[in-house]
Amino acid sequence: MKRAVIPPEETARQRAYEQKILALRQGGLAHVVTYGCQQNEADSQQLRGMLAAMGFGFTDDPAQADLVLLNTCAIRDNAEQKVYGALGRLTHIKERRPDLLVCLCGCMAQQERVAEKVRRSYRLVDLVFGPQALWRFPELLYEVLTKKGRVFSIENERGAIAEGAPVVRDSAVKAWVSIMYGCNNFCSYCIVPYVRGRERSRSPEDILAEVEGLVRDGYKEITLLGQNVNSYGKDLETPLDFAGLLAQIDQIDGDFWLRFMTNHPKDTGDRLFAVMAKSRHIAPQLHLPVQSGSDRVLRAMNRGYTRASYLEKVRALREKIPQVVLTSDIIIGFPGETEAEAMETISLVEEVGYDALFTFIYSPRPGTPAAEMPDPVSREEKQVWFQRLLDAQNRFSAQRHAAYVGRKVPILVDGLSGDEAWPLSARTPGGRLVHLQGPAEAVGRFAQADIVDSNTWALFGHL
Repeated sequence: MKRAVIPPEETARQRAYEQKILALRQGGLAHVVTYGCQQNEADSQQLRGMLAAMGFGFTDDPAQADLVLLNTCAIRDNAEQKVYGALGRLTHIKERRPDLLVCLCGCMAQQERVAEKVRRSYRLVDLVFGPQALWRFPELLYEVLTKKGRVFSIENERGAIAEGAPVVRDSAVKAWVSIMYGCNNFCSYCIVPYVRGRERSRSPEDILAEVEGLVRDGYKEITLLGQNVNSYGKDLETPLDFAGLLAQIDQIDGDFWLRFMTNHPKDTGDRLFAVMAKSRHIAPQLHLPVQSGSDRVLRAMNRGYTRASYLEKVRALREKIPQVVLTSDIIIGFPGETEAEAMETISLVEEVGYDALFTFIYSPRPGTPAAEMPDPVSREEKQVWFQRLLDAQNRFSAQRHAAYVGRKVPILVDGLSGDEAWPLSARTPGGRLVHLQGPAEAVGRFAQADIVDSNTWALFGHL
């Protein structure tokens, strides 16, 4: 399969559009809101970079903005409802300020049913585009500004790799680096493959150059992103798998931690674990989404592994990296799931002993196979199962965190918390959140922390 790479002259054309808008508008303020996953956060940093190149500054107050951009998520209905609520609030601002530009992008915007709803019911939105058209944002915005009409760009494109966009990062300590885009897995509940297109990998040379630049600039934590990072490299002309890419990045000199997400259990195995175990920079942390502990439900989800094979991978991981911090995603109430099957998931959670979980009650996504499956169980009953899951995991998280109390642990101080009692926030190598006492000058440094307290969600300590 030929890789889809945007030619340099096309990306250069977008940089030219940025300069045209800069000349046309002479500045202004932009308000950028991001919903959803880390990939959306990384996308928003590119969008902010483009806006900065167009002459925009940034504001947290939409009422002061000349342009509002909502970068949306489609993974659950709740995320969509938040966006519609935000559009409703923006309606009042635009009534007072008709020149306000409103842009809607991201996964939610890529769906035809959403675009049609926005076209009919949210006339305040000037520009709608999906993730696969993100690299063309300057051109699309220029069209809005010069043609004085609404622009929709949601074509079902295959997707491509576009290098060279400017980036405005949210932190001087932590950075996201996208290594690939799209997904080929088609889990039956997930809309992502339909809105982000097929898997395509950035070249290792571009990734290495970006990471080397971040390390030179003093970034201390770098997280590699992909919908399924374990699929990295399958479309490269010169094969290089994800473990091989990690090994190359690990050779970069510097004082930094390397993280990555998200992993798919069917593609995760011994080669990855071995590279992690002997690395200098890779954090002892793995997010390995299991979703369910029931083999029947896993088949219905189209996950491609069994409970037994998943547990075997967990055992192999902990043999190689005994100190690993392991987290996961769980969906409760998948269509057709019985109470007994939900309890199988809870028993798996208790058997594995995760450090933390990201837990969800199933949310139907129109256009996915699961949305058409019979779902006779009430939301109320699913909520009961969900609470049992939370109770089980919270007990274990509290125990795991309590075991840190009295220990001295390495940390990266990554920001200010806004809490007078614990003014600093930090992370352990395994990604555990630490609320810290200490001076603001410690932000951006590796240090040691004495852990003095804990709860279900975090540790507390002082430098």
